[in-house]
Amino acid sequence: MTELNDLVGLHKLTGVDFDYMVLDELFDNPKDRNVINFVLDGKTYTAIEDDNDGYRSAMDEIKVSNFKVSNKFKAVKVLGTMREGGYNKHDIIDFIDCITGKIVLSVGTRNTDDYYPTFMNEWKPENLCLNQKDEQS
Repeated sequence: MTELNDLVGLHKLTGVDFDYMVLDELFDNPKDRNVINFVLDGKTYTAIEDDNDGYRSAMDEIKVSNFKVSNKFKAVKVLGTMREGGYNKHDIIDFIDCITGKIVLSVGTRNTDDYYPTFMNEWKPENLCLNQKDEQS
């Protein structure tokens, strides 16, 4: 199984998609789960939400998958860094565009030590260098 720390470092990001998957829970009770799929260095990673009780959520797991991402784009060099905690603890990896210096993708669990942790699957395509307007025109 993949851990968020395994993704720290330089990568090429080439796709991101949101989706959901139906997983069988206890007693054959199917449950929809939010997922985010993203492609780093040619591998697709799927982060799956555990929605717990509807108020609290967390990242259940992240794994390499065979999901076919439809939102593909030219390779962007990104740096994966684990988010620093501050007041609350987080288990989140932020992918920062190496040209713009802005966060483009965040995945994990926010506020892991709080009563209400939250699954984090934030995609900010406006921060990609590919989407920056030429300031010289």
